[in-house]
Amino acid sequence: MSADKRIPVTEETRRELHDLKEPGQTYDDLLAELAQQRRREDLADRFREMDESRDEFVALEDV
Repeated sequence: MSADKRIPVTEETRRELHDLKEPGQTYDDLLAELAQQRRREDLADRFREMDESRDEFVALEDV
């Protein structure tokens, strides 16, 4: 899969990404890692919200 695309970013954002990038790591690898981390954080937030609202759930036998 070699579909090179340009993603316009500010110079500040480019510097921040450069600082996050490990030696030998591509920007594609870094962005994929950041996207995966975001998805994991979103999932953890959903679980946390479910845990906090579990008092709102009713047992099936009580329905």
